[in-house]
Amino acid sequence: MDPALGAYLLDWLHLVVRWVHIAAAIAWVGASFYFIALDHSLRAPLDEADERRGIGGEAWEIHGGGFYRIEKFRLAPARLPASLRWFKWEAYLTWLSGFGLLVLLYYLDPFTFLIDPRVADLEPWQAVAASVAMLGVGWLVYDRLSRSLEERPVLLAVAIAALVVAAVWISSLLFGPRAAYIQAGATLGTWMAANVFLVVIPGQRELVAAKEGGREPEARFGARGKQRSVHNNYLTLPVLFAMIGQHFPFTYGHAYAPLVLLALMAAGALAQHGLDLRHQGRTAWGALLGAAAIAALVAAAIAPPLGSGAPTRPFTPEEAAAVQTVVSARCE
Repeated sequence: MDPALGAYLLDWLHLVVRWVHIAAAIAWVGASFYFIALDHSLRAPLDEADERRGIGGEAWEIHGGGFYRIEKFRLAPARLPASLRWFKWEAYLTWLSGFGLLVLLYYLDPFTFLIDPRVADLEPWQAVAASVAMLGVGWLVYDRLSRSLEERPVLLAVAIAALVVAAVWISSLLFGPRAAYIQAGATLGTWMAANVFLVVIPGQRELVAAKEGGREPEARFGARGKQRSVHNNYLTLPVLFAMIGQHFPFTYGHAYAPLVLLALMAAGALAQHGLDLRHQGRTAWGALLGAAAIAALVAAAIAPPLGSGAPTRPFTPEEAAAVQTVVSARCE
């Protein structure tokens, strides 16, 4: 194949995969935000007949020129409807297309972004294997923590925060600065997608199977799915920042890039907490202002000195020569 044609087709592949990734992510995040907001806005039913039907909460909404009355059962309806809408492919397509971008941008040519000899002098197969291992092992550790501490939500929140710190720290020790941000975001994004695929949807299938089999559904499946949905809710803004941060070298290129990432992830989670409280009818200015303050402090801390020019430190001649020597040797 003509090299120019091959490069052109590869560009189209990048474009299509990124397009699918963004569209799927919008759908997933939108659905997730909507259902979290809906859950927080539910109110006890006013009609006693609804209470007897097992309705745990209801909400009235207006959109698209009409009124909607949304009901949520405490566990399950007495009889399943003929048509049941599942929300899963948004999550699946987001992860699959995101992993496709990881392959196209980082795995096929690891020397471009994934490997930085100044950070860790890895062979291409080592860098790719480490990246994939972080996705899998990260999920296993997160899932084990979530199951063992699911009855202790505060301790679980602290454990997950510590695991996020570990994911960012390990990424920064193994990969180039830009790739470290993407790796941390992909690791957390894998937890989110696996929550849907391995916890939420199987739990919902069990609820449906119980009703179809004439059994009383077990509440633990719904409770666990709800808990993982809340985890996904708080992880969303941190993951989004990790993904878009790669386009801003003044963040990932800073000497304290891991701390920058962690601080802005914390700001995102705190802002999400404020929004969740607002959905409950409580205006949490402290959370929202706290998130803004963290972002402002980070911006001030990493700002370049006046008149210094570039916001990030360039290679020294010795570092540039060392990098060029390693890359040239491996490309021969």
